Amino acid sequence: MRGRAQQGVQRGFTLVELVVTIVVGSIAVAFMSLFIVQPLEGYTAQTRRAELTHDAEDALRFMGRDIASALPNSVRTTSSGSIQVLELMATLDGARYVDGPLSNAALSLDFTAADGAFSTSVPFTQLTLPWSSTNAYLSIYNVGVPGANAYQAANVITPAGTTISISAGSSINQNLVTLSPAFQFAYPSPGKRVYLVSGPVTYLCNPSSGTLLRYSGYTISYTQPVSAAALTAAGASSAQVAADVAACQFTYSSGTAQRNALVTLTLQLSQSGESVQLLHEVQLVNTP
Repeated sequence: MRGRAQQGVQRGFTLVELVVTIVVGSIAVAFMSLFIVQPLEGYTAQTRRAELTHDAEDALRFMGRDIASALPNSVRTTSSGSIQVLELMATLDGARYVDGPLSNAALSLDFTAADGAFSTSVPFTQLTLPWSSTNAYLSIYNVGVPGANAYQAANVITPAGTTISISAGSSINQNLVTLSPAFQFAYPSPGKRVYLVSGPVTYLCNPSSGTLLRYSGYTISYTQPVSAAALTAAGASSAQVAADVAACQFTYSSGTAQRNALVTLTLQLSQSGESVQLLHEVQLVNTP
């Protein structure tokens, strides 16, 4: 009788077959990456650009709101190296004052002597009355020239620390305004405009640190501050408006009697190889 039947032999992959499989698989993965990785990279880049555009638009709109409500003729720009600086006097509200002969002289603003009380013919509309502050200013006829420049803190703007109180008058358009101590405004406004000013505001764009900062709460100075150190020394507090700043430019054209003033803002943001640059223009009516 013959021996047992030969059992079946089990056979695995050879080394050559394994290498061929790995090579073919690698080629397939590399080929597939052309259809997966590049679209993913494109989507990531597009998302990053969209975020940068959104951030730049928000920053420029934020600046534009401040600029549009600035005290007439108070915007000024300067630069120090790559640093761009824009300063303005921020307003809280505006009204039209009463002057000229009245049966009640206390309701009329006197420009010939220091006056501590007057009334309005068009009221302040952004305040909750009665309102009082020692941190705000009143300004009349700021035209931005020596002797009539609010940054000189004289003639056309009340001194720091003046107590300004505003209450409702006897008619719907009348507010009663008192100043302590009394103050003599140097020049009447042709439109009888009076502005309530919160104080100076500076936007400082520094590409070296990649930031656009807003400074406020500091003392008025005829010399424009051009550095973070100078603003901090003047008592300013800062808030970041934009990050990833690669470049910026602020320009101001004062305009004429026939043409509005124009502020042009250019802001470039960059991140991870992606960059966007936006331009924003703000027109100003500088009629004091």
